[in-house]
Formats: sequence, C-alpha cells, structure tokens
Amino acid sequence: MSIHAKTEGKTPLLASMAAMESDGSGSCPMREVLDIIGDSWSLLTIINLQAGPRRFNVLRRMIEGISQRMLTVTLRSLEREGLVLRTVKPTSPPEVTYALTPMGHSIAVPIGALGEWAVKNRDNLRDARKVFDAAPIG
Repeated sequence: MSIHAKTEGKTPLLASMAAMESDGSGSCPMREVLDIIGDSWSLLTIINLQAGPRRFNVLRRMIEGISQRMLTVTLRSLEREGLVLRTVKPTSPPEVTYALTPMGHSIAVPIGALGEWAVKNRDNLRDARKVFDAAPIG
C-alpha cells in the first residue's frame, strides 16, 4: 500500500504511527514529548543551547521576552527530562552552565524539520488567519 493510499482512508497517516499508540495508561510517546517541548520557551531554550553551553543570564538575554522565573522553570523541566545538563563549578560565586545532553541534541533534527515547514508555510498561515478573521461570525 502506498503512503498516498493510506492518507486517503479515514485514519490519517500520523494517527497510525507507533508514536500515537497508547501505552495502556492513556499516554502515548507523542503526547509525552509534546508535554515536554510543546511550548515556545522549551523550544527556544533548546535552540539557543544547541551551539554550546550557556550561563543562565546569557541564555536569558538570548531568549527575548522570557522572565527569570520562566527560564528557571523551563531549564529545570528540560533537566528533569534528560535534555539539559546543569553543571555547577565550585567557584565563588558558583558558575552554573546549562548544556544540551546527547538526547537534547538529537531533538534538533525534528525541530529543524518543523522550522523548515514553518518557513514554507508562514505566508499560507498568515493568509488563512486573515481570511478567517475577516469572515463574518456565525
């Protein structure tokens, strides 16, 4: 069966992926990953750590609009999930750096694919919003 034939049926191709299969507890791999990186702060943090380790304040300046508290929460969450490594050097004051783990680096490929899709479809998305916003309600 071709990919095209699969998408013509009632079940979309994405829904038939192993990533969408429930593990019995009501969760699937895709939902778990989206819960971790599905917000803009997590994605921007990962993108900004890809080039190498960063100190907290450097990272905060790189991510426009993020508050100190939100960056702290985001980094702790990404660290908990194994995507970010926090390193403390015993200096005075302590020097804390954040870096992507190998797993954190590996997510760059799918994030990059999403970025390419965004570039290709940005104008289409904007046009669709304009049409929708201009349509009468009802």
